[in-house]
Amino acid sequence: MFKKLFAGILAITLFQFVYADQFINLHSPDGNLQLGLNNRDNGDLVYRLTYKGKTVIAPSGLGFKLRVPDVSLIKFTLISTDSTLLDETWKPVWGEQSSIRNNFKQLVLNLKEQSGSGITIKIIFRVFNDGLGFRYEFPKQDKLNHFIIADELTQFALSGDHKAFWIPGDYDSNEYGYYTTKLSEIDATRGEKVTEIAVRTLYDKNAVQTPLMMKTSDGLYINIHEAALINYPAMNLVLDKSSFTFNAHLVPDAVGNKAYLQAPAVTPWRTIIVSDKATDILASKMILNLNEPSKITDVSWIKPQKFVGVWWEMHVGKSSWDCSGGQVGSQQATKVTHGANTANVKKYIDFASKNGINGILVEGWNTGWEDWFGNWKEDVFDFVTPYPDFNIKELTAYAKAKGVKIIMHHETSGSVTNYERWMDTAYRLMRKYGYDAVKTGYVGRIIPRGEHHDGQWMVRHFERVAKKTADYHIMVDMHEPVRPTGLHRTYPNFLACEAARGNEFNAWSMGNMPEHETILPFTRLMGGPMDYTPGIFKIKMSDYNSSKQEQVHTTLAKQLALYVTMYSPLQMAADLPENYEAKMDAFQFIKDVAVDWDDTKIIDAEPGDYIIIARKAKEKANWFMGAITDENARSFTTELNFLDAGKKYIATIYRDAENADWKNNPEKYVIEKFIADAATKLKLNLRPGGGTAVSLIPATEAELKKIKQYGN
Repeated sequence: MFKKLFAGILAITLFQFVYADQFINLHSPDGNLQLGLNNRDNGDLVYRLTYKGKTVIAPSGLGFKLRVPDVSLIKFTLISTDSTLLDETWKPVWGEQSSIRNNFKQLVLNLKEQSGSGITIKIIFRVFNDGLGFRYEFPKQDKLNHFIIADELTQFALSGDHKAFWIPGDYDSNEYGYYTTKLSEIDATRGEKVTEIAVRTLYDKNAVQTPLMMKTSDGLYINIHEAALINYPAMNLVLDKSSFTFNAHLVPDAVGNKAYLQAPAVTPWRTIIVSDKATDILASKMILNLNEPSKITDVSWIKPQKFVGVWWEMHVGKSSWDCSGGQVGSQQATKVTHGANTANVKKYIDFASKNGINGILVEGWNTGWEDWFGNWKEDVFDFVTPYPDFNIKELTAYAKAKGVKIIMHHETSGSVTNYERWMDTAYRLMRKYGYDAVKTGYVGRIIPRGEHHDGQWMVRHFERVAKKTADYHIMVDMHEPVRPTGLHRTYPNFLACEAARGNEFNAWSMGNMPEHETILPFTRLMGGPMDYTPGIFKIKMSDYNSSKQEQVHTTLAKQLALYVTMYSPLQMAADLPENYEAKMDAFQFIKDVAVDWDDTKIIDAEPGDYIIIARKAKEKANWFMGAITDENARSFTTELNFLDAGKKYIATIYRDAENADWKNNPEKYVIEKFIADAATKLKLNLRPGGGTAVSLIPATEAELKKIKQYGN
């Protein structure tokens, strides 16, 4: 319930000096974060943010440039304010913890534009213990109905040349590896060399994407992103290096406009998460809290799950997406077998069934793959016609008998107008055969031609897909979409998405550097779960083709740890069944690890270096822990004080062998079992590019007699 704040002092400050600057200060509930607002006597409105007295955001501007009507909303008269407080707890349908606290102080500024247009606008600020969210609201009014945004003039002025973890600003792709530099060293033209990305639209050498992670010289961790991105383009940031000020840059449409709105309307929330502890950044739920509650009333059909798939074998060049055998991720010159044939799919179904895995993704099942890539063609796929060697009726019955569900795949080739025409037909086909999950893809230039992946038109499309799949009781996993902003709270059938450089890049490009997975949770995953496709056991691509130099840039043990550190309710066991069957002792962790959680503990973390996380399985006493490092070997002593006091657990430790190394000896691992409890201090030795995965399952009396206590 919202509660009115006592704001008498604020009101006096605001209105006793008619011709002076007007100041407002608002603290977070714990008092550590302070928002300062100043409506200057010239009409400018600026905000600033401090954390424990340290500058997070120096005075920064707010406002808009409208194209229709032709008005600049930059000079304001403050009409009134409204202050409220909220402290509630809500339960997500699925997630990293069973309940989430939503506690903030809110301030609403009611403003009138000064140039004589008569336009009024509200700016809503919410100050949480872990950060600030603010958004613009255009109320229903006589002076503004339909309008077009030319530019959003929001600024984020930083206090210095911070260390930053960034990818180039781009209208169509976020599949870049992360760069770690000072702000002054940002150079988005580096993205021009990343030619393995299908569609790139770079536009400014000083532009970066959000979520942007930074660390100051005095120890503050700052994350800038957005929440509740609906009916609006994604926000990039362009840096003015003379002042270290980021200016909001909205993705334009085909004619250069940014957004088409009708009052009443709101923008997404602009978010700034801040702490002097890196672990607090990963633990933040502020972006989720700024999204609306679930619009789906009956959520009983939404099920987090693990799956295998006819997918990785195409990336490594063993088989093809298209029936003629010519479309393979490794771009081999010779043709290979079509992967989505009935006999091959049955092998995956058998493996999934035998190992208790819920689903199987099948890519390349439908006609159109032989004529899709790079042609900017509109009518490519119909999403209902299988290739002749894929017997949908037979496979559906076979999977059902084995207790496995097939996950549909809809690659749109960027032809979104075509997909929207086919969605209802395609989803009816899915329901006919009992498919309740779909992976969508948007590889290629967007149709309508001239639109971008991250523009307003596509943002609206992604929401339409979330809504329509929900209508059909279908869960969705989107690939190549706009980066997430917490919308999975509102549409919990939106289980995961890609929206970043995934594991598949390791199969046919320079790959993902060892630090990549230690940066993603601080950047891309701040907005929502990622379908990263972990679990690769055959690390070097030369095992498939002796001429190949590519490889996964991790150890095998780190691939296991990613199931904990890279959160998703939809986790793929991405490697080939035969590669797992050769190492079933290590595969046991993938079988055991949960995908839905009651509790999460961020034990230790440093962006770009290492992450250690423990999670408690949903409605169970089992805990799982993952620890990963970058290219450097690291050692930690980790307390297991999150375990229930007085209870004994079997700790199964999957760790790097002493001579393991991501580059030269990546597949060497050791598995150990001990009895552990809340007093145990576990030693973690992570090799270069390596990791450790641990399952902690309550021990039986018989096991207590057979397995020795850790440390003895």
